[in-house]
Order: sequence, then C-alpha cells, then structure tokens
Amino acid sequence: MSDFVEQAKNNAADNFKQGLNCAESVFKAILDTGVAPDFPPETVALATGFGGGMGLTGNNCGALIGAVMAVGAVHGRKNPLEGDFAQRVDRLYGNPGLYRFFNGIAHDFKAQYGALDCKTLNKDYPEWQDKNRFKACMKMVIAAAGMAAEYIEKGNTEGYTQPFGENVAGKV
Repeated sequence: MSDFVEQAKNNAADNFKQGLNCAESVFKAILDTGVAPDFPPETVALATGFGGGMGLTGNNCGALIGAVMAVGAVHGRKNPLEGDFAQRVDRLYGNPGLYRFFNGIAHDFKAQYGALDCKTLNKDYPEWQDKNRFKACMKMVIAAAGMAAEYIEKGNTEGYTQPFGENVAGKV
C-alpha cells in the first residue's frame, strides 16, 4: 500500500471520529493529502448533503459518493466545455473515456460490501445511533478513502481505458 493510500485512510478515520459525515470524511481525507490543490478546504461543503445516503434518505452511500467526488477532483473534467460536442462526449464514453474509469469505483465498492445504498448497507442497525453501525460505517469510510486514493493512482498510471462494468448505456 502506498503512503498516499495509507494517509488517505488515516485522514478519513480521523475525520469520521471528529464528527464529519461519511461523504465529508472521504472527500476531505483526499483533499488533505494535497493531491488536489485547486480545491480549497471549503469545497468539503459540497459533500455535506450526501451523508446517510443523501440527507439520511438511505440512497447512495455517502462514503462512496465522497470517493467519487475525490477522484473527480483529480481526474474529472476541469473544463467540461472544452472541444466540440463530439469531443466532449467521447471524453466521457470513449476509449479512453472517463466513464470507464469512474464505473469501476462503484463496482469495486459493491463487490466489497454487497450494495451501494446506505439503507441496505445499514439494514442490520435499526437504530441509527447504534455504536456497531458507526463502526461498520467507519470501515466503509476508511475503505472508500483508500479506494479513492488507489483510483487516483490508477488514473495517473493507467489512464482511462478500463473495461466497463455493468452500466445503463450498455457500453462494453
């Protein structure tokens, strides 16, 4: 495990222990490594609403969303209007293409935890304040931060040519 991945995981654990929500914990963990200097610390506010699966609705896991946001801070399109229409679309769907890359994050998370949504991930904890739920979420927060750091490294070394996993566009 690289020092970068280890630092991201440690940062995420510290953030979550300090009361940041899952999405904030992961996103801030990556920002605090210094890998995305264009994003000031205040951008963690963008992650606030994703805790508890979007404002406690139980939808997409906030830790996973924080990871995708963090990877996007490094590998996302800084100027999405660059190029003509066909070039913009190809940058997402093509090979190489950013959707190929980001698609893997959700698939890896689901392979590890069996679900993507907060409600399913926490089905064994009917009481939200349950200490065991907090511990389970802590593990997911740490794993998501590590996964984000690994994907940042993967994007730097491999680029965006990974095969698609299952997707709504039927891409392969």
